[in-house]
Amino acid sequence: MASTTEPELHRDGDDNAPPEDEDTGAQVAPIVKLEEVAVTTGEEDEDPILDLKAKLYRFDKEGNQWKERGGGNVKLLKHKVTGKVRLLMRQSKTLKICANHLVHGSLTVQEHSGNEKSCVWHASDFADGELKAELFCIRFPSVENCKTFMTTMQEVAESQGEEEEENKDASDTAAILEKLTVGEDKSVEEKEPEKVTKTEKVTVGEDKSEEKKPEEITNTHDKDEQGVV
Repeated sequence: MASTTEPELHRDGDDNAPPEDEDTGAQVAPIVKLEEVAVTTGEEDEDPILDLKAKLYRFDKEGNQWKERGGGNVKLLKHKVTGKVRLLMRQSKTLKICANHLVHGSLTVQEHSGNEKSCVWHASDFADGELKAELFCIRFPSVENCKTFMTTMQEVAESQGEEEEENKDASDTAAILEKLTVGEDKSVEEKEPEKVTKTEKVTVGEDKSEEKKPEEITNTHDKDEQGVV
């Protein structure tokens, strides 16, 4: 009969295997001590309105073609103090800025022809450190995200347009008030020389009356001489 006992397994080198490393509890101090550094993104004073994943393209006029700027999250950020809204997009891995521009009242977003997941718009972009007129195209994973982006952009643009008109009216009113104030100051300045002129006339009159006094003294002296004679 065949034996039912399992054969013993032997591995080559098991007898000569080194013992496992033991934890001695020794602590080695690092050669260079690194301090924590506060990293700022420039978004600390802004509240996010929209945050969607997408891929951005810009139109190259020289090559007459679309060029990819990168994929990442596109954000609409509203400043806590000024209330201005800007569009910011960074690449997902390198965090390099793909787009960075304000959303003005004149900005319009249109659906890209032939693709419901994409839309296009013009803007003065500052992603490269200087203002450039760019034509952007952005593509989303779904039609719903594209519509959400377009609707939010249009709403923000309209609200920014109303604020710009209010600021313009306020500046025009301030300019009118400033003109009125300047006019009042000029009228006061014009009246002051007249007062000075009248004062000079009075002074001159007083001086003339003083000139008559010697004549009166001479006549009185003559009268005294006649009385003596």
